[in-house]
Amino acid sequence: MDFPWGPHPQPGFCYFLRGVRADRLGGFAGIGGGRIHVQFTTLGRTGLRVSVAGLGAGGHSRLGQRAGCSHADSVALVRRAIELGVNFVDTAFLYGTEAIVGEGIRASGEPVIVSTKVWPYGKEGMIRGDDLLHFAEGSLERMGLEVIDVYSLHGVLPEDYAYCRDELVPALLRLQEQGKIRYPGLTERFNSDPSHRMLDEALKDDFFDVVMVGLSLLNPSALASILPRARASRVGTQIMFAVRRALSQPEVLRETVATLIERGEISGAAIDREAPLDFLLEEAGSLVEAAYRFCRHAPGTDIILTGTGNVAHLEENVRFIQGGSLSEPSLEHLAALFGAIDSVTGE
Repeated sequence: MDFPWGPHPQPGFCYFLRGVRADRLGGFAGIGGGRIHVQFTTLGRTGLRVSVAGLGAGGHSRLGQRAGCSHADSVALVRRAIELGVNFVDTAFLYGTEAIVGEGIRASGEPVIVSTKVWPYGKEGMIRGDDLLHFAEGSLERMGLEVIDVYSLHGVLPEDYAYCRDELVPALLRLQEQGKIRYPGLTERFNSDPSHRMLDEALKDDFFDVVMVGLSLLNPSALASILPRARASRVGTQIMFAVRRALSQPEVLRETVATLIERGEISGAAIDREAPLDFLLEEAGSLVEAAYRFCRHAPGTDIILTGTGNVAHLEENVRFIQGGSLSEPSLEHLAALFGAIDSVTGE
């Protein structure tokens, strides 16, 4: 099976949870003062009222599981996200975090909207429709749910979309008719498809109520190619890749910019190679904050996903996503530098 995810984060990432028992989660309230004033929106034509900040249970961290966090640590993280006011959690069979998400939701006692995904690639090729029905049953069992709110085909490549449409979409619709899922969804594989070719094709068919799309300061191409069409069709959007290594590690940002200059995709004369995005620090406390605010206020975005294994990091990111839009001069500057970029992911 082809797993497209990157290297593990460094050990110790879940340090903030160490020594805290999962049944003593109430002790976290003092860290950030309980709930954050979380904003809500409507997830496209689903009508679901969702927090604009969503907890992502995948990525490099997988709720801290790839950094050595215990099962109890990760469950506590899910509970803390819900305590903050986050009511949308995205997971997947591939991540191995469905059971953690289900346990955290049950422990919280709060209503939470759950999105999970099925990897359509098997050991011997693409899965069949009957396989998808089996996988959905497994996800329901692992999470302890009776229905999955959003059930998506996960990381579909452009060359495989036609097969998924013809073979797997009918199975998704059967699951919907059976009451096992509420809304069918689709996610792109942004690392391999940063110009959104698969979603460009899928939006023509309009089978999916929710899509997951990559968007960042460094690759805003979805603003022109995907998000306006999703908005016009009232398709809900989950945003991934808002922050990756290039926006949290200065050396990776410099390397990314150098690569874009070498390819001729941006002008070396128009950018500060050593501190290419420091102009954003005049209105944001960090590039991470600027990145989340950029995505949050991009037209057509609904849920901005943030993934971590660290409670303090979670609280900080949720607060960033509640922040206001970047200024018009900053947005214009970003558009001049990176508005035409559709080749990088920030990874």
